[in-house]
Amino acid sequence: MTSSNIHPTAIIHPSARVPESCKVGPYCVIGAGVELGEGCHLVSHVAIEGPTKIGADNGFFPFSAIGMAPQDVTYKGEPTRLEIGDHNEIREYVTINRGTVKGGGLTKVGSHLLIMAYTHIGHDCVIGDHAMLVNGATLGGHVIVEEWAVVGALCPVHQFVRIGAHSYVGGGTTITQDVLPFSMTSAARETHAYLMNKVGLQRRGFSKERIAKIHHAYKVLLASKMNTSQALEKLKSEADRGEDVDMLIRFIEASERGVIK
Repeated sequence: MTSSNIHPTAIIHPSARVPESCKVGPYCVIGAGVELGEGCHLVSHVAIEGPTKIGADNGFFPFSAIGMAPQDVTYKGEPTRLEIGDHNEIREYVTINRGTVKGGGLTKVGSHLLIMAYTHIGHDCVIGDHAMLVNGATLGGHVIVEEWAVVGALCPVHQFVRIGAHSYVGGGTTITQDVLPFSMTSAARETHAYLMNKVGLQRRGFSKERIAKIHHAYKVLLASKMNTSQALEKLKSEADRGEDVDMLIRFIEASERGVIK
C-alpha cells in the first residue's frame, strides 16, 4: 500500500491484510485478523477487529465499529468470525458483531447493502444481498434478513426472527415474529401485514403476471376468512401459482415463531 492511502494517524496491526487500493483515513484502527478486499475506503475513526473478512469496494463511515466481540454473556473470547461481501455502504456508528460458538461462530453480511447510521447487527445474523437497514434498525442475535428486504428506521427485531425477501418493514415497528416475503408490515395500532410491497417489486423488475400471482396469494392469506393453514392448503391446490407463491408457502411452513398477518 502506498503511504498516501493511509493517514499517518491510522493504526494497522501487522497481521492485517490491507491492499494498496484501499484508503484508510484519520484515526482508524484495524486489528489483528482483519482482511480487507480491494478498493475499500475507511473515511475516518473506523474500528475493525478480527477475525473479520471483508470483500471489495466497501465504504465505512466515521465511528462504525465492525467485528467487535458479540454482546452475549456466554461469550468467552472464542475466535468467532465476521464476513462481509462486496459493494456495501456502512454508515456512521454502525455496529456489526462477530458470531458466537453456539450460533455457528459466524455473522455474515452479503453484498450491495446500504446499512444506515446507528444500525446494529447482532451476533450470528445473516443478511442477504441488496437488503437495506435504515437508521437505527436493531437486529438481535441470530436474525436472518433475506435478499432485497428493507428494515425501517428504529425497528427492533427479536432474536431468531426471519425477515422475508422483498419485504418492507415500516419505521418504528417492533418485530417479534417472522415477516412474510413480499409484504409491507408496519405498526399501526397493532403490527400486521396490510399490503403487498407492490412498488418495491415493480422497481425490481417483477412482471405484471408475477405481481398478480403474489397479490392473489396475499388476498387468500390476509383478506379471506380462512386461517393460515386453510389458506396454505388452498394456495397449494391451485395450479400455475408460480415460483414466488411457492417461496411464500415454504417460508410460512418453515416458520417457528409464526408469521405476522
